[in-house]
Amino acid sequence: MTQFIDLRAQYAAIQPQVEAAVLAVLRSGQYILGPQVEALEARLADYVGTRHCVSCASGTDALVIALMAQGIGPGDAVFTTPFTFFASPESIVLVGATPVFVDIDPRTFNLDPAGLEEAIAGLAANPATAHLRPRAIMPVDLFGLAADYAAIQPLAERYGLAVIEDAAQSFGATSRNRRAGALAEIGCTSFFPAKPLGCYGDGGALFTDSDELAARFRSIRVHGQGEDRYEHVRIGVTARLDAIQAAVLMAKLDVFDGEVEARQWAARGYDQAIAAAGLDLVTPHIPDGNVSAWAQYSLLAPDRAARDGMRERLSAAGIPTMVYYPKPMHLQPALAYLGHAAGDFPVSEEMSARIFSLPMHPYLDQPTIERIVAAMAE
Repeated sequence: MTQFIDLRAQYAAIQPQVEAAVLAVLRSGQYILGPQVEALEARLADYVGTRHCVSCASGTDALVIALMAQGIGPGDAVFTTPFTFFASPESIVLVGATPVFVDIDPRTFNLDPAGLEEAIAGLAANPATAHLRPRAIMPVDLFGLAADYAAIQPLAERYGLAVIEDAAQSFGATSRNRRAGALAEIGCTSFFPAKPLGCYGDGGALFTDSDELAARFRSIRVHGQGEDRYEHVRIGVTARLDAIQAAVLMAKLDVFDGEVEARQWAARGYDQAIAAAGLDLVTPHIPDGNVSAWAQYSLLAPDRAARDGMRERLSAAGIPTMVYYPKPMHLQPALAYLGHAAGDFPVSEEMSARIFSLPMHPYLDQPTIERIVAAMAE
């Protein structure tokens, strides 16, 4: 059966390096933070192009730490997209703040800057949100494509808002020759196994050029630690990265650029095969000046029935698909207290009914791509 994300093929390609790195950690006896983690942080900061990288236990922890470091909490509004994974709004709620949703651009699936300005300006005019203080914007780099920070950043500066880049899906992407993670004052990413750069468990990281913010991140990830382990200068969390995961990531970084290029090849292969087959599908749009990390290859069918029919044909051929995301965040039961209803964010809702994702990973070959597209055309 075709793999949706083929982690076994990747492991087979780098098995000796991964096993040697993990064994070295096991023999060292230092399993939390330590030299392996410090080496990884330095390498990641250099790769992304920021002064600092602070690792943590997950991508969700990275978002929470970023919000806590900015002092965002009850009474504060954070603008984000309803078309994302639950961790984005969840992190906002976890610090006591309120997510304020902004609909998406139907071509990129990312937060629409035009809607963002309307949402910021309209916050005080809406009786339901007039009590909230606008504090931050959390764009999400969906499916590996960076959000439009060139349009978002001027709005943030105009209204005095922090920008926290949710780069959980976009590590390895670039926008205007800058890497994801360095597109805002704070960048957050995830190393969940299925991500473009994934470890063998949970992991995450924060990126910044600010010495002060980096110091806060390091403090918050270890219970608000101060000068020593039993001095606590702020409320924090326990969100340290395991040394074993750092060792795995170091081995994977050695082949990462090649994997990103392989993802570009696979995406081009899908584009060409779908066009040649004449399928009634909208292929992904990558704006000029951007390179996607291709965390997912997502298509739009004409409607839900056409989408579901294609998925059934693919499943019958042993080809897995996924729907990211079948229910937008504003319709999630856990966020019902925000008072949203169907129709509030129509673009996100339409995308949820039409979108589906094909297998995407660096180890796809041309025959597999052709077989996948042929199964959709049957």
